[in-house]
Amino acid sequence: MNRSAYRTTALALRALSGFLHPNINIHQSGNIPAENPIIFAVNHFTRAETLLLPYLLDKLTSRPIWSLASHDLFKGGFGTFLEKLGALSTKSPDRDRLIVKSLLTNEACWVIFPEGRMVKNKKIYDVVNEKGQFIIASSAGKHPPHTGAATLALRTEFYRQRLFQMAEIYPHEAERLLGLYQIESMENVTGQPTCLVPVNITYYPIRARENIISHLARGMFDNLSARAIEELKAEGTMLLKGADIDIRFGEPIRIDQYLKPDVIQEDIRLKAKIDFNDSISAKKMLRTTAVHVMERYMSAIYNNTTVNHDHIFASLLKQIPEHQISEADFRCRAYLAASRFAALKTNIPRHTCLTQSQTHLLTDDRHSQFKNFITVAESTGVVTRENGTITKHERFFDMPDFHNARVENPVAVIANEVEPLADFQGIILEILDQSFDAVRNVVAGNLIKKADFDFEKDYATFYIAGESRKKNVGRPFFLRSPANQTGVVLIHGYTAAPLEIRTLARHLNDQGYTVYAPRLKGHGTAPEDLASRRYEDWIESVDEGYAIVRNKCERVVAGGFSMGAGLALELATRVDGLAGVFAVAPPLRLQEFASRFVPMVNMWNNVMKRISAGKHQRPFVRSRPENPHINYIRNPIAGVYELDRLMEKTVSGLSNITIPTLILQSQADPTVNPGGSRKIFEKIPAKNKEYLLINYDRHGIINGDGSPRVYRAIDDFINSLE
Repeated sequence: MNRSAYRTTALALRALSGFLHPNINIHQSGNIPAENPIIFAVNHFTRAETLLLPYLLDKLTSRPIWSLASHDLFKGGFGTFLEKLGALSTKSPDRDRLIVKSLLTNEACWVIFPEGRMVKNKKIYDVVNEKGQFIIASSAGKHPPHTGAATLALRTEFYRQRLFQMAEIYPHEAERLLGLYQIESMENVTGQPTCLVPVNITYYPIRARENIISHLARGMFDNLSARAIEELKAEGTMLLKGADIDIRFGEPIRIDQYLKPDVIQEDIRLKAKIDFNDSISAKKMLRTTAVHVMERYMSAIYNNTTVNHDHIFASLLKQIPEHQISEADFRCRAYLAASRFAALKTNIPRHTCLTQSQTHLLTDDRHSQFKNFITVAESTGVVTRENGTITKHERFFDMPDFHNARVENPVAVIANEVEPLADFQGIILEILDQSFDAVRNVVAGNLIKKADFDFEKDYATFYIAGESRKKNVGRPFFLRSPANQTGVVLIHGYTAAPLEIRTLARHLNDQGYTVYAPRLKGHGTAPEDLASRRYEDWIESVDEGYAIVRNKCERVVAGGFSMGAGLALELATRVDGLAGVFAVAPPLRLQEFASRFVPMVNMWNNVMKRISAGKHQRPFVRSRPENPHINYIRNPIAGVYELDRLMEKTVSGLSNITIPTLILQSQADPTVNPGGSRKIFEKIPAKNKEYLLINYDRHGIINGDGSPRVYRAIDDFINSLE
């Protein structure tokens, strides 16, 4: 291994980093033994791993890292560079002896790809007689994973133990073996046993298309092979577009534990000359043991696959019994699969995209995970979409030529990758076995339970004796209508709680509508809870409420009061499934002049927090709410700042609202400027819209005197939608 070659690689990677943007995430590096000789057994999907992984391991361990690489790469100048870097050709005549020698002396660790070559189609699992086994499908045909890494580790430990035994009982044989491996003395042989460390590399997303690297290569080189073009498209796209590369290290496998049987120990202590390739009594047992060790590390490799949204989408698509499924049904099942997998007590790792709330799959897909996947599926002919229906085609199962799989059918490649994960596959099959109505009921029920659990947890965390209201004030509630045709997600205001809109909710329920009132995060508990929230948390609360109603009713209307009105409008800017939206006193900006100073005060608080000068902070101001039995009497400055950010976002999206809209406003509202709500109305392009100005002198017009007039206006609006 040549250190200058490593430095050259580092310089090259830094030079490329200007336009290569992979996100490399290292996990469980603590599983790498600090002093033992190591063989890293790694799955193989891209050419880049041959250079990238030894470089990363060198940085991670500060130890020499050598690797086995395909003999095809050892041509010309690149082959010379690989040799300097510490790569050894798989067809080198002294390959095994060199590896064993370096592990005996612990002068280098090794990277070996037990799949034998890149597995571009990720087909590494077959089911035979209902029993799964690892079978690699490659351009050379199907074969089990190679046992080479296990055999080399076992050989190393056999000769390590034999050297120490012979040094005691048969010194001449020990000297002969040292000469065989070109080791100067027994002092150079480490007593630390060899370990096999399984390593999984998962890429997300897997995409392949023309890119700047493939274009440059076409311009610089004539007659590029189809195989080279495929690799440039697939690997260039992932590196350029910022694919996540998750590298996970499994628990180390100590090899000395496999040499305890008597037949092996007898050969280790045998007072006779044993050369490197001599047949010994324990040879058959060692071969059987090598297969067992191989199955152990291959299982560890594949069970460390980092599951992501694409795996869920591709597996659902592969397993659906029919050729057609509605997009709403598909996304609902994907949500349920993601949620169940997240809750599953399993060691199978999850991508960070699956550790967050999955409600976006039921609403606006704002992270574009479904959109990006289905676009690839459509562009490669795996599916077509029309009128909200996804149609799966036989092309999904027609795996193309091995070397074109990543370009021509990446969806099948993605599905293949998670075939060995039995727990994951069980979730997919269980969800597909349920009817759409059953899935919708489960999703809605789970979200209702989650909202209630979140409230209980937040209430217990932030409860302040003498200040926090009773639980019935802040608890979200669901009022079911037997008809379940039209449902309303009804949203309370800033510093308030669901109790604020309960009277209106009961009225709507009496009219035959199902109503769900979410609790906005930070509300219904204590001001300190609200001070810790961002407006995105409120949007998430509303999205969960919308998803509950959407999965219980055929038609959904969003509505709210004050900030809740702003959130209802914000929902309407993003979600396609709403029948209409009504907003009572939506704030464009606050009436009070002091609110203009909120960003400045909030910035001051952040500065003071950083320099630990808490006594100078002004995190709360006293307020005089119209409903002191509901609203907080202390208003967090950070919350007002987030309210302002929310309205900025909402106003910027108002041009997207084309559904029927009703805005109601009190003419003498002391909190919300009527001129602001009028501007909101004017920015909405919906043809069916109405602005109703009511001559009241208070903000809370949904409760108390005169509220029946507001209720009638809302009734008339919802009735008009039917």
